[in-house]
Parts: sequence; structure tokens; C-alpha cells
Amino acid sequence: MTATPPTAAKITTLVEKLSLRDSVSATEVAALQHVLGAPRTVRAGIDIVHEHSHPQQSTLLIAGFSARYSTLRDGGRQITEINVAGDFIDLHSLLMKQMDHGVLALTDCVVANASHVSLIQLTEHHPHLSRLLCLDTIIDAAIHRQWLVAMGRRSGLGHLAHLVCELYLRLQAAGQADGLTFDLPLTQAMLGDSLGLSTVHVSRLITELRGEAVVQWAGGRIEILDWHRLAEIAEFDPTYLRLQREPV
Repeated sequence: MTATPPTAAKITTLVEKLSLRDSVSATEVAALQHVLGAPRTVRAGIDIVHEHSHPQQSTLLIAGFSARYSTLRDGGRQITEINVAGDFIDLHSLLMKQMDHGVLALTDCVVANASHVSLIQLTEHHPHLSRLLCLDTIIDAAIHRQWLVAMGRRSGLGHLAHLVCELYLRLQAAGQADGLTFDLPLTQAMLGDSLGLSTVHVSRLITELRGEAVVQWAGGRIEILDWHRLAEIAEFDPTYLRLQREPV
């Protein structure tokens, strides 16, 4: 990990995401800013959080893509969630204490830490903000449920289409999409670890999605050409992402 200049952490993406679900006051924004340390860069391929560690802080992903993962004894890796800008990638460690999985930087990432001591104080002094952050961890659990359904019951094409739909909406919520176009600079091996498929199978599925004329996908950039057809292939229901505003 290499340090970046000690500037204030940027929380724009986090605030944009939280504001979709409920209003966030200027006082709450200031409180979030206060608990976060200076941003730093984590290079692609490096663990941001180690498996079985006992973090003393939680980490906000400011830029880039990271992934929660678990490894098997033979070295096999399963990605269980892809994190995007604006995600607190291990907020649950505040209460969970020991990590049962790791978090890996899939691309070069910019992150900022909030100590657990500071987060506990934040929950005591800002109960509404605390509920919003709690909702964020609940949505994480909902994402895991959908990934389980996709892994067990969806076709390979449906599974990939569902992942594209999900990541598009999550990036859009964080202000990281341009219309129906977004960057997804992940290798086919990374996608394979997310889908539980070989890189050859992933390549065939991407070609099949292109053949369905629902996406243009090249050079780590995806343009959705037909959202309704893509969502139909995925049997995608965005309820679990809770993108509507409802007070908490």
C-alpha cells in the first residue's frame, strides 16, 4: 500500500448512494468526513483486508473495484461480492470482529479508513446516519442472497446478465455511470471467479450477450443497448438493491 497526499477523504459517492434511500444532512456529511482518514492507494492484486484478520477500522472504497473473496485449501478462489466506489467494504467488521473472508483490490483502488472507535462514537451521536449505514450492510446481505440464487439456479447467460444489471445500477447510484454506459475493467478470470465459471465459458457468454444485441462490451467498457431485454435474460428484480427513497 502506498500513501497518497494527506488530503481530506472524498465521500461524494457514498453520500450519493445514501441519499437515494433517505436524506443526508450537512451535519451527517460532516460527521462522515470527520471519521475518515486520508485517502491512500492500494494497488491491484493486493489485499485491502486479510482473511481471518481482526480489523480495527472499516474501509470506504473511494475509487476502483474490489472484491470479497474466500479461498479453498487447493488455492481456488470464489468472489462473493464485487465492491464499487461508495461501498464500505467491511463495515460489518465493526461488530463481526474477525473476518471470515478477505477483500482484494481488483483494480488500483483509492480507500480511506474509519477507526472502529470513531464509528462507535458516530453511531452514538448520529442515530439516523447509523441506521443508514446499517441499511447498507443489510443490502450487502441481500446482494449475497441474489448471488446464491444466481449461482445455484440461473443459466450461465442469465447469471452474467444479472451481474451486469446489478453492477450498472450500483454504479449509477454512486454517480459512476454515463447514461447506460459504465466502466468494468475486470479480467475474464475475475468474472469467472465471481460466476464460478472458467474464463473460456465467460468469454463465450460475453460473445453471446453481444450476439443478443443487448450490450456492447469492449476494453473494459460496457454499453447497455437494450435494458429491458438484458433484464429479461437475467430475470432481474432490483428490489434487493433498495434504490428508492424511504425514510429509515
